[in-house]
Amino acid sequence: MSAEDSIYSRISPRRRTLAGLVLALSNFMVVLDLTIANVSVPHIAGNLGISADQGTWIITSYAVAEAICVPLTGWLAQRFGVVRVFTLAMVGFGIFSLLCGLSMTLTMLVACRVGQGICGGPIMPMSQTLMMRVFPPDKRARAMGLWAMTTLLGPAMGPIIGGYISDNWSWHWIFFINLPIAVLCVFAAQALLRPAETETAQVPIDKMGLFLLVFWIGCLQIMLDIGRDHDWFNDPLIVILAVLAGIGFIAFIIWELTEEHPVVDLRVFRHIGFTSGVFTLALCFGAYFAGIVIIPQWLQISQGYTATWAGIVTAFTAIAALMAAPVAARITGKVDPRLMISGAVFWLGLMALWRAHWTSGIDFWSMAAPQFVQGFAMPFFMIPLTTITLGSVLPHETASAAGLQNFLRTMAIAIATSLVLTGWSDSQRVSRNELVGVLQPADVQAQLSASGFSFEQARQTISNLVEQEAIAIAVDHIFFISALVLFLASTLVWLAPRPTGPVDTSAAH
Repeated sequence: MSAEDSIYSRISPRRRTLAGLVLALSNFMVVLDLTIANVSVPHIAGNLGISADQGTWIITSYAVAEAICVPLTGWLAQRFGVVRVFTLAMVGFGIFSLLCGLSMTLTMLVACRVGQGICGGPIMPMSQTLMMRVFPPDKRARAMGLWAMTTLLGPAMGPIIGGYISDNWSWHWIFFINLPIAVLCVFAAQALLRPAETETAQVPIDKMGLFLLVFWIGCLQIMLDIGRDHDWFNDPLIVILAVLAGIGFIAFIIWELTEEHPVVDLRVFRHIGFTSGVFTLALCFGAYFAGIVIIPQWLQISQGYTATWAGIVTAFTAIAALMAAPVAARITGKVDPRLMISGAVFWLGLMALWRAHWTSGIDFWSMAAPQFVQGFAMPFFMIPLTTITLGSVLPHETASAAGLQNFLRTMAIAIATSLVLTGWSDSQRVSRNELVGVLQPADVQAQLSASGFSFEQARQTISNLVEQEAIAIAVDHIFFISALVLFLASTLVWLAPRPTGPVDTSAAH
């Protein structure tokens, strides 16, 4: 009897089903936490007495920490065992969720979000690995389908749950709700998953590579997050961070290409199919996440929406994606994946152009329409893109390629968040100056005065209108740039050769 057969014989069908539900739930929790804070940023910023720009550090700190930890997942599993790593990661995630909810300062909240990201990083790939170990080959497709549904459901539910909690309870509870799920998953893992534990070994770790990875990414992200508050390169601190990030990045590449056991296997970039695929993925996720970040903030800051309704607008995309996912999965392998990806990404670009014509007077359903229609394209680039990237590398490189793909996707989200908010802020300032330059307020002021407004009230009303329009124009600029990025990404994928045979996507996460 093989080791795999032994695992299946020791886990009853009922126990296997429960284990699958627990693993799917754990993945849902981690994915949910990537978007649940987005709609809550204005609430958190107001409560902690910080700007909305600073509030977005809550998003980027989690994404960066998770991205850095992903390359370590393979080493951790080999060194300590899959079940043990999964359990400890869940314990850490629960503890840091509690600390996030108890945070009373931005510094403490960001530090705890980093801890959440570090612990959350291994949970997604480990839950997928355990799914593959618990379910026999003939039942894996259904199990992985359940797992994939939680990956799509998380971004849909995150803004809605986060908005409802922020409006009706307190933003602290968006973190506290993780605690019962984490406790359930920890006890269930100990009760159900022990037979699926893997053997451990003393495997080497690339300590210098890990240090350089943390160093250059940390310098880059801090530079992007604080740059807009420090007048960018007019501040020596930003210049120093940029230089350190550049030196660290070059040193990291040189070291990883010459290291026998690299923490990130950069050699897979020699495959043009993988390279074009992951850069398409990074550009798409960056441009897509721009809307997830900017729409809730715009609606709450300028349009008078509650966090709940801002979350519902944002979630329409993921709801449509859930509906389209089974169709995309069914035709994958029957149609050239490059055609599916290119068409889907171009469709996303058209939706961004549609949203680039929004105005401050737009109604709910006019915003919901492009959000919903956009969602139908999401599975048609996410599912076949894995086929392209993993089908372009050698079989023994699949795990490294999948880890690197997830790393770049998560980093794209963090970097895009910082760049988008910087661009939005700059565009608001430019648009306001242009509106003021062409404004002729005398007539409007006279009409307002005739309606009973005092001189100061009339001036303030005009100022508020100009500010509202400047913010709306800045939102349109962001979506126009996002459209250009998506149109570029739709062409990049054609650099990849068409996959010639069946592709093992089990390592993807």
